[in-house]
Amino acid sequence: MKEPHRTHFRSGDLFIAGLIMMAAFLYNPSTILKTLQCVLFLWYVRLGGKRNKLLMTLIVILCIVIFNLLVPYGKVLAEFGALRITQGALISGLHKALTLEGLIILSKATIRSDLRLPGSLGALLGESFRVFERITERKNLITRKHFIEGIDELMLELSTEQGAGNQHNPESQPRTLVDILLLVAMIVPVVVLTALGAWVLLLP
Repeated sequence: MKEPHRTHFRSGDLFIAGLIMMAAFLYNPSTILKTLQCVLFLWYVRLGGKRNKLLMTLIVILCIVIFNLLVPYGKVLAEFGALRITQGALISGLHKALTLEGLIILSKATIRSDLRLPGSLGALLGESFRVFERITERKNLITRKHFIEGIDELMLELSTEQGAGNQHNPESQPRTLVDILLLVAMIVPVVVLTALGAWVLLLP
């Protein structure tokens, strides 16, 4: 069985960095700069050894924008029969779509299956993250021809990983200055883009 890719960051530190970036991302008023943040998040996912289906992301964004156009407001940009494409609805729909997809992409980049949160609820959430990530990575095991066998094999892998995880705590590895600097380097561009968006909004 192939071991899942792991970055050298402690999962808890990466999670905290993700929370900081999420707060900055949510408060970014600029749709254009929020798009750049989403691109950054996609790059972070790639650096973490994970994959994001770009086509599916674009389809979801398109669907949200189309549904938002059904409630037109603002300057009319184009008309296609009964459908009016207005500037306000278009920008609002794009902003909502980018916010939703950006949060999903960011969670892929900063939440790992070996995350351990304190308390019973934290343990439950951590286990849920682990199971979800492994199901996503190994979903090719479950096919129509081998449906039951695929589920059995996946459950066996999850059980084996849980036993191995109980013997090794990934959070016990020491933090290094390089790790901290890299996490800061991830956070700073996201925060700067939000600050820039707020500054542009305040311009006369």
